[in-house]
Amino acid sequence: MKKRQVYSCQAGCPVESTLQIISGKWKSVILYHLFKQKLCHFGELHSAIADCSRRMLALQLRELEDDGIIKKTIFSEIPLRTDYTLTEFGQTLRPVVASLEQWGIQYNRKRNRSADTQCSTFVD
Repeated sequence: MKKRQVYSCQAGCPVESTLQIISGKWKSVILYHLFKQKLCHFGELHSAIADCSRRMLALQLRELEDDGIIKKTIFSEIPLRTDYTLTEFGQTLRPVVASLEQWGIQYNRKRNRSADTQCSTFVD
């Protein structure tokens, strides 16, 4: 498990604390899909995040699991099935990811990327 820093007094410290957990090119995208679907299989996540390699996806999932954000459940079936869900602690990131989603929608609209604004949202 990677040792995480607890930032205390300097300006911006809560942001640094948050970013060390959700930073990484794919972590916020993984969280977005878990908020939308509640439970995802590895293959579903890989299909949903097509530009992310299987190796990178596995690495990002492992880090989120180590940080207590997601829970991994492996089923001893043939073929092997692995499910991922958000933990109670991971659920606390909902407003963070929702804000990222809303900002991205505004950015895409501003840049006239209408195809990108047609995504379904997970915001209640």
